[in-house]
Amino acid sequence: MARIGGNRGDETVKQLEDCTVANAALGTWLFSVAGALIAIPVGIKRKSLGPLVFFGTTGTMLDIVMGINQCEREHAEHQMKLLEEQKLKTQNPTEDVSAETFES
Repeated sequence: MARIGGNRGDETVKQLEDCTVANAALGTWLFSVAGALIAIPVGIKRKSLGPLVFFGTTGTMLDIVMGINQCEREHAEHQMKLLEEQKLKTQNPTEDVSAETFES
């Protein structure tokens, strides 16, 4: 199970699965609606439910893929931010020590 975020302060830790479910189910719906809007006239013309099944499932599949890609992109950006913070801490360790001594 991949983790997004850390246990710092009041931040909540998001699980990668939660992110993909939220983005796939609620975040993207454009292709599902477009698929249905294309399928209805085609299905009426052909007097068949085949186009509705085809375009509806294809649109839904595209929505899920787009949601997963968005979540993976957010995860990668977050990982890069954490890496940059870690790199800055290793480059400037004296600043952290001096800040801690003043707080004590």
